[in-house]
Amino acid sequence: MNLYERTHTIRQRPSMAYLGAILLTLLAFAARLVIGSALPGFAFITFFPAVLLAAYLGGRVAGALSVTLSIGLAWYYFVEPARSFDLAWPSGHLAIGLFILNAGLIVLAVSAMNDAYSRLSDIERERARLNLELERRVQERTRDLTTTNDALRTEIAAREEAEARAAQLQRLDAIGQLTGGVAHDFNNMLGIVIGNLELAQRKLARGGADVIRHIDGAMDGARRGATLTQRLLAFARKQPLAPVVTDLNRSVTEMSELLRRTLGEQVAVECVLSGGLWRTCVDPGQLESALVNLAVNARDAMPGGGKLTIETMNTHLDERYSDDHPEVAPGQYVAIAVSDTGTGMPADVAARAFEPFFTTKEVGRGTGLGLSQIYGFAKQSGGHAKIYSEAGHGTTIKLYFPRYSGTDQEVAAGLMPEPEAALPRSNGDEVILVVEDEAGVRATTVETLRELGYTVQEASDGASALLLLQELPSVELLLTDMVMPGMTGRELADEAAERSPHISVLYMTGYTRNGIVHGGKLDPGVQLLTKPFSIDQLARKVRAILDDRR
Repeated sequence: MNLYERTHTIRQRPSMAYLGAILLTLLAFAARLVIGSALPGFAFITFFPAVLLAAYLGGRVAGALSVTLSIGLAWYYFVEPARSFDLAWPSGHLAIGLFILNAGLIVLAVSAMNDAYSRLSDIERERARLNLELERRVQERTRDLTTTNDALRTEIAAREEAEARAAQLQRLDAIGQLTGGVAHDFNNMLGIVIGNLELAQRKLARGGADVIRHIDGAMDGARRGATLTQRLLAFARKQPLAPVVTDLNRSVTEMSELLRRTLGEQVAVECVLSGGLWRTCVDPGQLESALVNLAVNARDAMPGGGKLTIETMNTHLDERYSDDHPEVAPGQYVAIAVSDTGTGMPADVAARAFEPFFTTKEVGRGTGLGLSQIYGFAKQSGGHAKIYSEAGHGTTIKLYFPRYSGTDQEVAAGLMPEPEAALPRSNGDEVILVVEDEAGVRATTVETLRELGYTVQEASDGASALLLLQELPSVELLLTDMVMPGMTGRELADEAAERSPHISVLYMTGYTRNGIVHGGKLDPGVQLLTKPFSIDQLARKVRAILDDRR
């Protein structure tokens, strides 16, 4: 606390201020009496401090009181009347006039200073009060905001919980629809397989020999089941892809004649190929399957005939398109657009067209997995699929694949056609180790390889396979399942490579997560057979690996 604040109590009480002025003046008078002989002729000099202190402590009135009392005491005791107008000495009327002038100025200056300091103190107190009021309001507002924020958090949590429940119900509904569709189609296919095999058994039991058509029927049902499984894996983006550098113009050109024969004469097929088309990296087999599915869907949408247009183009999907479709990364893409002049789809149907088992076709004419498979293939390839349709005005489905920016040598190597060859067999001295925990699959695979002329050893798990590898250093190819108890196929292959660096590995699986597949694509250098596989597929894959090894 400063001096002004400490003496503020005196200013608030006039009686104390006046008494103080009188006491200060009397103290100055006493001092003048004590030192009178040292200050001859200076009657008022000791009263100036008293006037200043009186004005500081009591204001103008107390200062004026001190001035008046000082004049009286000095005039009576120290001023000589005979020399009142003697200009050589500061006494008499001249001295009184000068004292009054100076003392008045002192009183006014000190009073003005006190007033200014008082206003400043009032301002400081008001500011402090306002600060306290502001802090109080801030605290109140903070409490209100905290309460509101807590209410919003509670509401958000409740909404998120409700949305999670709704999403869970939607997922359960989708799973129910998916499993129902899978069960329905698989039951139909198993019925074909089982029925034809039972008929073949009965005919063979009676000594009949006309069982080929029943075996063909069972094979057809089995193939349809395998196709359904592959479509499901493609939709779920779990089907391993083997992408190569592809020229979409060349792929469309090679497919055009097949599509014309498939669609019939009522559908005119036109290919519009873009000049300077960029390369892309896709699985050729899946691309052909996607084009066939789109063409068949287009034909079904044009029951009276029409026109199918397949167009290729370079395109750039910018950030604005990516903002509208968050699952798409902006960049350069190569696109295939398949357009028809058919019935088209209303907006609500187009929005659900990529859902699994959703179909507008009558019962028995479609599984509802064609477009979902195409969608999964495009997404797994790092691309995008989009439907543009309007009822009565046809449909356009665009598939976008990322541009491939490899070297010319890589592009040329990726576009090299594979020569067709007859069913390859063993050279007579090759040993293969088959590792499969499912006895039926293992027996069939072993018998098939032996039928092709290979020397085959078999094991039911990884540990048994490693023991056989120690005993048989001549094994050239390890054919192993991916998912097995105790040791996975990848772990077995790694262990076998450490013991026998010369051995080649071929995986076989019906479903894999991340053992040999990352980002939906096979790891470099990995060879894979997808179950179920045919004798032709097995024979060609095994022969190709052994030839590369040699």
